[in-house]
Amino acid sequence: MSESQSSLDLQQTPCATLPLEQRVEALLFASERSLSETKMKTVLGIEDEDATKQIITAIESLNKSYDSDNRAFRIERIAGGYRVMTCEELAPLVSRLHAERQQQKLSQAALETLSIIAYRQPVMRAEIEVIRGVACGDVLRGLMDRRLVKIVGRAEELGRPMLYGTTKEFLTIFGLAHLNDLPEVQGLIREASWKPSKPEPSEEEPAETAEIADDSAEEAVDQAAE
Repeated sequence: MSESQSSLDLQQTPCATLPLEQRVEALLFASERSLSETKMKTVLGIEDEDATKQIITAIESLNKSYDSDNRAFRIERIAGGYRVMTCEELAPLVSRLHAERQQQKLSQAALETLSIIAYRQPVMRAEIEVIRGVACGDVLRGLMDRRLVKIVGRAEELGRPMLYGTTKEFLTIFGLAHLNDLPEVQGLIREASWKPSKPEPSEEEPAETAEIADDSAEEAVDQAAE
């Protein structure tokens, strides 16, 4: 079925007559990931020129309603889209619910490696090891298993080593809408080390694992997490 046919069929269903706020809310509650305006327009079958504005207005209206009703959640912009998230002041309560998960925190080595990748991406494994002064193969494997890091291409040099970068999951976990939201930290310059020789793989594609792949770095990620 074509996208246009799917949109036409949707317009013939009862949900097409429901308020846009209600339909947007349904999509956000049903999704396990943040949704962009483009994705929501496609799913909703909205083709108006001001569709993006309509969706943003609907989200603002929903948040006003949540605030006035003292709800425990809001719709926040994160990882390039929108997602329903628990209000910040309730974080301690939710943390108790997920106490077991909290015990699986990243190690200091993982935090340092993740910080270097976040600020220098795309970056080679060899560069990370030069900065940290130790091998990082196992740490990279762990970060990729957690879907925080992925392979984004290969460097244009001898052997064409793999380049690493962060994922949308990284943005979501640390509460960032974009990489530009990373805090400025003395000693860490936010700049790419290399330009990938091939397009960045999709978030849905399995990470390639053939080659797995200072205190300031850890502080950078901690600040982002706060």
